[in-house]
Amino acid sequence: MDEDLVLALRLQEEWNLQGSERDRAQAPLSLVDASWELVDPTPDLQALFVQFNDRFFWGQLEAVEVKWSLRMTLCAGLCSYEGRGGMCSIRLSEPLLKLRPRKDLVEVYHTFHDEVDEYRRHWWRCNGPCQYKKPYYGYVKRATNRAPSVHDYWWAEHQKTCGGTYIKIKEPENYSKKGKGKTKVGKQPTAAENKGNSALPCLLG
Repeated sequence: MDEDLVLALRLQEEWNLQGSERDRAQAPLSLVDASWELVDPTPDLQALFVQFNDRFFWGQLEAVEVKWSLRMTLCAGLCSYEGRGGMCSIRLSEPLLKLRPRKDLVEVYHTFHDEVDEYRRHWWRCNGPCQYKKPYYGYVKRATNRAPSVHDYWWAEHQKTCGGTYIKIKEPENYSKKGKGKTKVGKQPTAAENKGNSALPCLLG
């Protein structure tokens, strides 16, 4: 075979190889591509939202507010919408998402059951008959130190059908040393201690 032809074929093969590498380099990465973990492991939330708005929503979400929530520990995020022309706000859980892999922030579906359970560090258990009944067996597990009380929507029903007393059985290590007014493990909170608790929804085990 002619030396010039061999050289030309080899150069053409190298050119084709470089061209396919260039094409791969220019192609946009998938949102959950593993290389993002090295390139941008903790993306700026606002910048990421602006990018997604342009790429997927044609700029229609410019009026939407996106921010981190430090207190949200029972879900990965919430969207609040006030109707046509109203405010739309997306809040994402910083404790659940900030140190997770980048794909957990951007992927469409991920369950956070294990992560949520990790934040439920305050446990109470009823000493009445409901401790033997499914599905909760008398347990109430919460992310905050808010004992079961009249502020819970289910309290009246519990008093009527069970009548037991909730006793704190577990809390984070060294928690009771951090400040005043903390409920001691094994001690039922008094009405005065319950009075100061906020009326958040009950989250059972």
